Amino acid sequence: MPASNNSPRLIRAIGVPGAVLLGLGSMVGTGVFVSIGIAAGITGPAVMLAIALAACVASCNAFSSAQLAANHPVSGGTYEYGYEYLSAPFGFTAGWMYLAAKSASAATAALGFAGYLLGVLGGPTAWLVPVALAAVVVLTGVVLSGIRRSNWTNMAIVSVTLATLAYFVIGGATTTVSTEGTAQFFDPFFDPAADEGMFSSLFHATALMFVAFTGYGRIATLGEEVQNPRRTIPRAIVITMVVVTLLYIGVAATGVAAIGADGLGAATDAASPLEAAVQALALPGGTAIITIGACTAMLGVLLNLLLGLSRVLLAMGRRGDMPEATTRLNAAHTTPTVATLAIGTLIFGLALIGDVRTTWTFSAFTVLIYYALTNLSALQLSATDRLYPPVVAWGGLLGCLGLAFWVEPVIWGSGLALIAAGLVWHYVAQR
Repeated sequence: MPASNNSPRLIRAIGVPGAVLLGLGSMVGTGVFVSIGIAAGITGPAVMLAIALAACVASCNAFSSAQLAANHPVSGGTYEYGYEYLSAPFGFTAGWMYLAAKSASAATAALGFAGYLLGVLGGPTAWLVPVALAAVVVLTGVVLSGIRRSNWTNMAIVSVTLATLAYFVIGGATTTVSTEGTAQFFDPFFDPAADEGMFSSLFHATALMFVAFTGYGRIATLGEEVQNPRRTIPRAIVITMVVVTLLYIGVAATGVAAIGADGLGAATDAASPLEAAVQALALPGGTAIITIGACTAMLGVLLNLLLGLSRVLLAMGRRGDMPEATTRLNAAHTTPTVATLAIGTLIFGLALIGDVRTTWTFSAFTVLIYYALTNLSALQLSATDRLYPPVVAWGGLLGCLGLAFWVEPVIWGSGLALIAAGLVWHYVAQR
């Protein structure tokens, strides 16, 4: 079913700087403050290699997303690309997986925010879920206020986050260089005693770190609101990917040097691994600074996921895959109000799980399937529409499918069941 041509359209108000900041706000958050700790606990110091491998796969996906968004600049991302270049079931599956993956990521961000905040305030762990739920409610209200106000909020959040991470990396590097015994945390680089085996643990960690790079997709899902999309989207994605890859590797190296990979992994139980690292480094004011950065980062991710998810739900409503009410915009045509409220409610429910490992791992499988469909769509572009050679999309497709099944069987089994349930819903909704 084609999207309705009579549906009101969102205003184009985002340039290259704004798009880059949206990408950074979506990526620099849960990935650096929570998932690095989870991945380090799985594969040891080789988490830095896992980050590099994840960045390679994500870069292929980023270029595929860029050329698709440049040729088809509408809200919805791969959901729309699947319909345009593949088929209705593929398109719906992409939208369905995006909603599942990123709602789980958003819940992880909310829980991560609560974990860091309570850590510095000394609040009881019983408050973890209530604080996370409060964050979801407040930021849903910000998104309902419109894209311009959301953009300004995001700029402030990203600026604070990047400043605190720069302090952590530079200060940590200075401290660890002068500390004896730091090298022991990197030896052995590959942990031969890993429960899953050396390569299995590396690929498992790579799959989890991949999710930390997928914020660039938010740039593509906001294609309807980006100025000059054929120029803006590719440039913003490339800049965002380079900055984030260097930042993640720097943070991982500093964290491992401070407390070791096992220490980072253990601290993830409280959703605050970098807080444990900065305490070991004894940087002046380090705990307060890293907590501020973590809190702003998590809020930035939550804000940007609310933006991106609501736009995908808007696109699905336009095609009849979701109730028509999700297509309603506010009076200024800057926010899909019903879609935003629906997404806020979904994230609220997932945050009730209260476990960052479960929400993040589920997000890893579903988002890998989503981006596999992105690359499959990019392979259908004509030679005149293609911005990059087909080998880029092939690399992304094979990388995503290869990594998707390195997570726990119960996770990918649940993901496949969710796909099947979604296709049944799609069949009924279209009739």
